[in-house]
Amino acid sequence: MAQISWVRDELLLACALVMENGWRELRQNDLRVLELSNLLRSLPLHGDAAADQRFRSPNSVSRKTTDIATAHPEHVGPATKGGRPTREIVSDFLTHPSEMLAAASALREGISSGELHLVPAHPDEIDEEGGQGAREGRLLLRWALHRERDRGLRSRKIRQVQRLGLPIRCEVCTFDFGRTYGQLGADYVEVHHVTPLHTTGPRETRLEDLALLCANCHRMCHRNHEGQSWRTPDAVREEMRSAASHAASRAS
Repeated sequence: MAQISWVRDELLLACALVMENGWRELRQNDLRVLELSNLLRSLPLHGDAAADQRFRSPNSVSRKTTDIATAHPEHVGPATKGGRPTREIVSDFLTHPSEMLAAASALREGISSGELHLVPAHPDEIDEEGGQGAREGRLLLRWALHRERDRGLRSRKIRQVQRLGLPIRCEVCTFDFGRTYGQLGADYVEVHHVTPLHTTGPRETRLEDLALLCANCHRMCHRNHEGQSWRTPDAVREEMRSAASHAASRAS
């Protein structure tokens, strides 16, 4: 079969296994390798590739754990040619170990529950350059975007805000659809999970976990930039303040 490159989600699961194994490679007859092989073959990422028994076989999974282990900066001896994505995932696990392990755990839970298999692909899960390098991986982002576009969830959040007597407007830039578009935009807004799915896991969404955003600010919260595709409204608001301050300094 044609070689299919490992994507971020697969590397996330494999690197978590290697890290938990003390950054040592795992052999193909290891039960953990066999389990991961089956899990990777179930991911909704590569179409019909899983029909071929050679796809993400225990032997190929074992070789990838070797790539990951030898990419560790403290590895003694030559490194195998795992490629840049492998080196990047190792770097991310060393820099953000708890966050990366939580993402791997959330991904496993989403697969085992069957929920991720029901979520359709979304164009925003791949960045402008065609990459999938966001820290939480492609599938968790797909899952989150799907939940944020749930009309029922958005309606319940809007009703909650109305009961509190608060305006239906963007929590970052204060854009008000109703004020700008009249009846056409009345009570319209988008919602965003304040806390990323890869740290909370696939638990039921609480209304308190959601923020109201305009389409532009929502896009910025999820824009893949410098390895992140999840930002809080506060973080985006700070980016706006920084940009405005910088522009004012240049003007003066």
